[in-house]
Amino acid sequence: MLKKLPYICLFFLTTCAFSQKKTFTHADTLRGSITPERAWWDLTFYHLNVRPDPQDSTLSGSTKVVYTILKPSQIIQIDLQEPLKINKAVQDGESLTFKRDGNAFFIDLKKKQEAGKSETIEIFYSGKPKLAKRPPWDGGVQWIPDGKGNTIISTSCQGLGASVWWPCKDHMYDEPDSMLISITVPKNMTDVSNGKLRSIVENTDNTRTFNWFVNNPINNYGVNMNIANYVSWQENYKGEKGDLSLSYVVLPQNLDKAKEQFKQAPQMLRAFEHWFGPYPFYEDGYKLVEVPYLGMEHQSSVTYGNGYKMGYLGKDLSNTGWGLKWDFIIIHESGHEWFANNITYKDAADMWIHESFTNYSENLYTEYYFGKNAGADYVIGTRDLIANDIPIIGPYGVNKEGSKDMYYKGGNMLHTIRQIVNNDEKWRQILRGLNKTFYHQTVDASQIENYMSEHSGRDISKIFDQYLRDTRIPVLEYSFGGKALQYRWTNVVGDFDMPVKIKLGSGQEQFLFPTTNWKTMKIRDEKTLNVDRNFYVQSKETKQASS
Repeated sequence: MLKKLPYICLFFLTTCAFSQKKTFTHADTLRGSITPERAWWDLTFYHLNVRPDPQDSTLSGSTKVVYTILKPSQIIQIDLQEPLKINKAVQDGESLTFKRDGNAFFIDLKKKQEAGKSETIEIFYSGKPKLAKRPPWDGGVQWIPDGKGNTIISTSCQGLGASVWWPCKDHMYDEPDSMLISITVPKNMTDVSNGKLRSIVENTDNTRTFNWFVNNPINNYGVNMNIANYVSWQENYKGEKGDLSLSYVVLPQNLDKAKEQFKQAPQMLRAFEHWFGPYPFYEDGYKLVEVPYLGMEHQSSVTYGNGYKMGYLGKDLSNTGWGLKWDFIIIHESGHEWFANNITYKDAADMWIHESFTNYSENLYTEYYFGKNAGADYVIGTRDLIANDIPIIGPYGVNKEGSKDMYYKGGNMLHTIRQIVNNDEKWRQILRGLNKTFYHQTVDASQIENYMSEHSGRDISKIFDQYLRDTRIPVLEYSFGGKALQYRWTNVVGDFDMPVKIKLGSGQEQFLFPTTNWKTMKIRDEKTLNVDRNFYVQSKETKQASS
């Protein structure tokens, strides 16, 4: 039985396995599919303008949506979750009519929409947003008294969707090219959001507005606001693309601890630029921001709540000791800057693209600083957390992810593929190539799988099918008979043909190339077979091979 633990990341919204036989609703389709009212326009820019009121936990504000018309239509879908409501929609100074269907609003456009043209619609909204009950897994907005008469306000919404706190095109396939975020807060408070701070405007009502500009495409759940009586400091990092500004934002009482703990941020950048290529958002900088929940991968505004402890809240998820050499949240959540924020899934069913690679980044960070064996120890140590309950890839078009195995099993799948590539520099170039080829793009599973097959020099599609779309662990079945070894794969998908590294007796390691049919090879007098531990497979000796 899989032991119960706090299933990290962040952004796996449920700790319980769901049944893929679930009956999905009309609301699931509106949220999770590219509806006709979404498909006809390409999102290019947002200006989000929000005023949170800590007195009654409400939000009011607007979103200006700039879009390019791909195919003319007169109805546009904008998403905003209950109990928030749209008060008004305006285009070119004219108020528009709209209908609500659950969390989707369908707005009738008066102006004729012409292909190729750029248009703007502004949405005004207000209300009391969903309270985050167990962020980041059950997210929303948090309103936390700081004990000094102020309220700490923070947002987290992966899976749940950004429309839980602001009106937007709430589907992952389409991102704005850039974004302006304006947050108005009490005069003694600070907002920290994504991108670079353009200005602070002092208002006449004892508030001030922080204007943050995001120069790069950003996924909807990556947008955040973090409001508190913060203190901060900055440093400069000399990276692969030049100077990168680093900002650290924490509560005053934690400044000394943070200055020590956050020294790991430049170390993280050094390791991940080695493995994955340049940090993807040099124009927006990198921020690490303290929040009252565990943390999340908000783009260029990574949030942190790990209690200034090594490991995951002081625990080593691998039970090897290596997981206590670094702060889990700093490393994991920052790893998402490459896999989640740079390369972003189009559909939640492919959340493994975010989580499997980022889980594996923990192994690569460990390897970079402590050696290859340490990295292998770490990822292999997490196998105890694999459930093999349901497939890692979920159902498409309904905003539903697959198994939580996207973390540990996904990481071990990638570690296994690395063994098949059998060339560490080639493997590193594959990881860097992914981030270069799909730079600032939304992707589906087939794009990642095809790229890795092409650049590994081997068709590894059946490996992806086995680990992502099936729940069984491959079993290498073998039998010794005289001077012969017979072997094959069982417990696998059809035509599974993954190479595997083994050692016979006290001999040298070598590759076998099993299929689902028995194969025979000549041996000397060896009577033992051991599979390389780096492969996430099982082995089983039989007394006599089947004919």
